This record gives sequence, C-alpha cells and structure tokens, in this order.
Amino acid sequence: MKEKESMEEKPHKSKGGRPPKKVKRNAQLMVRLSETERFLIESKAKDAGLRPSTWLRQAAKKARVIARLSAEEAGFVRMLAGLANNLNQLLRFTNMQGLLYETRKAAQLLSDIDHLLKRLANDDR
Repeated sequence: MKEKESMEEKPHKSKGGRPPKKVKRNAQLMVRLSETERFLIESKAKDAGLRPSTWLRQAAKKARVIARLSAEEAGFVRMLAGLANNLNQLLRFTNMQGLLYETRKAAQLLSDIDHLLKRLANDDR
C-alpha cells in the first residue's frame, strides 16, 4: 500500500531537452527555382537576417494574390486594344487631312482608352 502512495506522490520527471514546439512544421513543399531566383531569395534572406526558408515562408504569408483575368475580361482587353489601334490610325489620318476638331476628339478618346488599359494592367479592378 505504501508503495502505491509513494508512486502517486512522485511528480512526473521531465526527460530534459528542448520543449516541443506549439506548431510543428512537418509538411514540405518542393519548389523549383532557377539559379538566379535562388540567389535572389538567399540574398534577400541574408539581408533580412533570416534563413531562406523562414524568409520565403514570411514572404508567402504577406504576398498579395492577384486573380487572372477571366476569358470574358481578356476579350474586353483585346477589344479595347483593337479599338485603341483603330483610333490611333484614325487620328493619324485626321491629322494628315488637317481636321483639327476630329483630331482633338480622337486624341481624347485614345487617352481614355490608354488609361483604361493601364488600369487593367495594374490590376486596379
């Protein structure tokens, strides 16, 4: 009976060593890089005072993902680019003919289309 009591009274003895981490990283992701990309990541990690894996993990967490254009949106971009091309040709023709009012109006339309294309390219949707 005394043996059972003495066993219950003994606190659990730690084995020693480092305590386990709260979040275990046991999943791996294989990424293929060119030598230039690897050098770039390693140099940025070194500048930040981090290991490349830690730097890459932090960069992935902070990254902003931009969705690709849908097929419909890509069609609109192609159509806008085609309109800009046609308008540019019309602008050149009106300028050669000396049609000043039409030239100014076409130049404004071309500027508007160019602004829209730049907004789409910068993903300011």
